[in-house]
Amino acid sequence: MGVGRKPRADAVQNRERLIEAAKEILGQGGPSASLEAVARQAGVGTGTLYRHFPTREDLFQAVYHREVEQMLTLAADLESRNDKLEAVRSWLHAYVGLVATKRGLLGTLAFTVSDSSKTMYEQLSVKTTEAVGSLLQAAISAGEVRGDVTADDLLKTLFALCYAREPAPGWESDVLRLLDIFIDGLRVQ
Repeated sequence: MGVGRKPRADAVQNRERLIEAAKEILGQGGPSASLEAVARQAGVGTGTLYRHFPTREDLFQAVYHREVEQMLTLAADLESRNDKLEAVRSWLHAYVGLVATKRGLLGTLAFTVSDSSKTMYEQLSVKTTEAVGSLLQAAISAGEVRGDVTADDLLKTLFALCYAREPAPGWESDVLRLLDIFIDGLRVQ
């Protein structure tokens, strides 16, 4: 492909289908989670998969990047809610799904993280912290949440709850229940 040329529409569609299939199949993990299964689910051949994602890390990055971008969009959408604490709760609940996908992908795709990937993850982490921080600040300003809570507090608690559980069936609902208890404790008394 020439420099500056846009990818063909079918190539873009194939890439999106591959990302969605990888999220679904590899995100669940288990013995049926393979790159071949991803290609089959997306309706493409393995050659197409490897043209778009030459390495397992490339595939993981694409799925993870899209998931984080969706979380950033969700945060922006939730800013207009009247109940600011519920906006924070909705965002944190949705983020549990991202953690579930990430855990499944990491368990299925064995790879070593490169320096360029670390940079991408750091940049997305900053954006994520800013997004939840904006929701949190709105809740604090509205007098719904105590003022001594930070975005870092929310994310550390979220990750602690998620990663303290083995990825066995039902772990997500357990995390959501505990997350609700934590969120209720943020209310201004």
